[in-house]
Amino acid sequence: MSTSSETVPGASPGTGTVTAAGVRGVRLALAGARLGRPGAPALDGVDLEVSPGEILTVVGPSGCGKSTLLRTLAGLLAPLAGEVTEDGRPLTGPAADRALVFQEDALLPWRTLRANVELPLAVRHVPRAERRAQARAWLERVGLGAQAGQLPHRVSGGQRQRAQLARALAGRPRAVLMDEPFGALDAQTRAGMQDLLVDVLRGTGATVVFVTHDVDEALFLGDRVALLAAGGLAAVRNVPRPRDRGAHDDPARLALRRDVLTSLGT
Repeated sequence: MSTSSETVPGASPGTGTVTAAGVRGVRLALAGARLGRPGAPALDGVDLEVSPGEILTVVGPSGCGKSTLLRTLAGLLAPLAGEVTEDGRPLTGPAADRALVFQEDALLPWRTLRANVELPLAVRHVPRAERRAQARAWLERVGLGAQAGQLPHRVSGGQRQRAQLARALAGRPRAVLMDEPFGALDAQTRAGMQDLLVDVLRGTGATVVFVTHDVDEALFLGDRVALLAAGGLAAVRNVPRPRDRGAHDDPARLALRRDVLTSLGT
């Protein structure tokens, strides 16, 4: 993804938009990392680097450590050994420039969608009128302008995930860490959310790590795909581009899909 001057919702007073110029994703890296709980590591010897502005998808069988990897990058779990860094500095805990998006929408049920999206801006002490304008701009961007005043239980699961995505990006994070965010959605809604994610990330410059158990989702979204196996990182593969949902018969994509499925033992 580029960090072009395309306008995106942000922090420009009176407009609700800013240019993405100067917004740069973080570089996340693990070196010889052992991850998990003391006495029960999920991953060991992990060497992985995520480039600024890259979308890295992570796939693997259930219980292989996908969520552990993501929560370590979020700063919620400390590595048991090795190094985890952000822009070359030790990653020591959660930070406002790393947004975490879960499968469960995690919206506050007593706050409207607009008020939920305003939360990361309020934490940064953005003035009330400005954060309201930014929240409105992001909700429009994800197609929820008309639902801004609704409470979460009044909208569909797909709409709640759209609101969660708007909330994650409203704070202009440099990294977005996503833990199977579309796993509970039906196939049609899921495809729409994948398209939306690609669209709204364009121009933000954010680095994205996206965990999924769905190989096709990983290959559609990712610039690269990391394959986890029991106990460690099996491989990292580049994904053929351009990104095209209709390119099912592309020989390079078919070969990569077979490679991924073989690596996962399926």
